Amino acid sequence: MSRAHPTVLGLLLLSAGLATSPSHSQSEELKDLYFGEALYYAHQGLYFEALERLDSEVRQHGGVDEPELDTLYYHIQDAEFSLGDFELRYRMHHRAGRAIRAVLEAAVDDSVRNDAAYRLARIHFQKGQLSDALRALDRIDGKVPESIEDDIGFLKANVHLAEGRPEAAVGILQKLRGSQEFGGFASYNLGIAYLQAGRRQEAIEQLGRAGTIETKDEAELAIRDKANLVAGSILIETEDFAAAIPYFNRVRLDGPFSNQALLSSGWANMSLDRFERAVVPWSILADREVTDGSAQEAMLALPYAYGKLDVHGRAAIHYGKALDAFSAEIEKLNASIDSIREGRFLEALVREEIRKDKDWVIRLRSLPEAPETYYLMELMASHDFQTGLQNYLDLADLRRKLVDWQASFDAYDEMVDIRREHYEPLLPDVDTEFRELDSRMRLRIEQHKMLVKRRDDLLTTPRPEFLATPEEQVLLARLEELDAALVRKGSTGDSVNALRVKRLKGLLVWRLQTEYHARLTEFDQNLRGLDDAMAIAEAQYDEYVRVRQAAAHSFEGYKRPISRLRVQSTNAIEAIDRLMARQGHLLETVAIDELIVRRGRLENFGDKARFALADSYDRATRSQARTEVQP
Repeated sequence: MSRAHPTVLGLLLLSAGLATSPSHSQSEELKDLYFGEALYYAHQGLYFEALERLDSEVRQHGGVDEPELDTLYYHIQDAEFSLGDFELRYRMHHRAGRAIRAVLEAAVDDSVRNDAAYRLARIHFQKGQLSDALRALDRIDGKVPESIEDDIGFLKANVHLAEGRPEAAVGILQKLRGSQEFGGFASYNLGIAYLQAGRRQEAIEQLGRAGTIETKDEAELAIRDKANLVAGSILIETEDFAAAIPYFNRVRLDGPFSNQALLSSGWANMSLDRFERAVVPWSILADREVTDGSAQEAMLALPYAYGKLDVHGRAAIHYGKALDAFSAEIEKLNASIDSIREGRFLEALVREEIRKDKDWVIRLRSLPEAPETYYLMELMASHDFQTGLQNYLDLADLRRKLVDWQASFDAYDEMVDIRREHYEPLLPDVDTEFRELDSRMRLRIEQHKMLVKRRDDLLTTPRPEFLATPEEQVLLARLEELDAALVRKGSTGDSVNALRVKRLKGLLVWRLQTEYHARLTEFDQNLRGLDDAMAIAEAQYDEYVRVRQAAAHSFEGYKRPISRLRVQSTNAIEAIDRLMARQGHLLETVAIDELIVRRGRLENFGDKARFALADSYDRATRSQARTEVQP
């Protein structure tokens, strides 16, 4: 029976991108409701919906004539940063990188620039661009937001580990061991850094400390289990089996690494010829889910241990159970491969009711019509498969949204038609009244301009007669007529009538001259009051024009854009269908290959079980015969 220990290299962990909440703080008082709506969707993890709303809002803000009057003006810097952040979370790394670089090059506070540099570095790290990630981290200078100080250090340490420079990561991870958020992960990664640096003993000691941390957090409990598993695996590779067993025993029986720990614990005891102790963990593991690789190996290892204890009858029974289980699983794997080829695997992945649950990958195991999902948990948890799977799911979501949008185009057409039916009968009468109002308004504007010009002229060239009252103007004109009539009759200036006319005319002119400044002041005051009235009238006029234009624009000019959007959405759906077909075929191929590998492994185990079963029966029979012949 061959021994299969988990390799240390296969257990290495580089935990990156663990800080998931935006580090920049929003204004306490949110003034823009559309920005608030985008944040509402983002906090629920609906980053596409958040992008859909915030991207439109930022674009509209960029096109307004007076941006300071827009409510987004108070949040525009935060909104642009959030836009890049949402794109990053939606895995739009290229666009997110552009948005974050724009923040880096803008005149912003050090805290904002450093936050952007950190996020850009994280993008590069996720894409495997390690040198670019380090360059982005090197741009961090000055004030750093307290909420991302540990994130920056942890990311830098992970970059160094990924570059194969563990010594550069050691100092950073040592400082992070006391971090509230990253303490457990930093402690574990420090052990890995020691291991990569060839400091094996220090690595074991550090992993031992990481494996005994006190915590109730599920993620840290998992990393604690993994630290113990890796430390034990290192000791097994050095054949220090006795020292490895305590580490395996620390791993929780209900944790994600319990199966590997139970299997390795059994092999460590077998290596020390402690066959009875090997039976205990393998008995537990053999009763677990048969689809797990460790459980399958334990189903063969357990009767192997019984054989070493010379309990060949029990060994034969367990070999028989293992053979039956392997045969049943091979049949299920064949059915799963056929199910994948029929497209049921992809149908199960895009189920909306399944994916609404945060543990939707686990829930896939319970789908009776898609048994293949049960065998692919390990594959589906891998980074490469998750990336391809998420691409497929994103395409499915986009297609679903496009189909919904297509259905809404008819609703938009109906809305436009309703508006047209409402406004078109009213607009002719409104336009008639508007033309009359427009002509009167233009006349009043010209009259107002004339009065303003007259006032300005009077300030430089006094003309008292221009400020005479209508009665005074009539009287002055009558006196001028009488004077002219007397001249025509040949009356001299010394005549009684001529003197009387001159006296009245002089009296009127005297009044106009002496009251000129008071009348000019009153005229100016009245004109200023008229200025205010004209401003109100012009504002009402402009408001009417805008309302009239809005009424027309509410149903005019929509036909062509809606038609264009219909064509674009149709073309987009066709493109998505092609991409989904290619991506789905890739996922199906990878899944089938994985199942074929599993089937081959089970067939190999089945062959071993058959030979071992026959051998156990022979040994049991010979042992029974020896017992019978003894006196």
